[in-house]
Amino acid sequence: QVQVVESGGGLVQAGGSLRLSCTASGLSVDDYTMAWFRQAPGKEREGVSSIKWSGSSTYYADSVKGRFTISRDNAKNTLYLQMNSLKPEDTAMYYCAAASVWRYGTISTADFRYWGQGTQVTVSS
Repeated sequence: QVQVVESGGGLVQAGGSLRLSCTASGLSVDDYTMAWFRQAPGKEREGVSSIKWSGSSTYYADSVKGRFTISRDNAKNTLYLQMNSLKPEDTAMYYCAAASVWRYGTISTADFRYWGQGTQVTVSS
């Protein structure tokens, strides 16, 4: 049974940092495209960042480029999202997901089969 569990969310002031973690069981993070999505109230879920199973390619949404960094620890079977210089508009529920496909330049919720329950990130101004 596949399970992905996010952690690390919380309340932070604008300009601060958080590191999200996603621990997987039932799959290996280096066998899948792993990604972070977020969804703010009243908005559609959007892709934030992804990393190809080989680790050779990453994707970042324009809104987070230069501020967020995706990484993984294969030995711990864990995906991370380091978020720096946080802004109030980064406030959302953040989800970890796994897919069997990789798309250059974009990520789509439709490609992702396995999802976590999410971790809330709130950035105060």
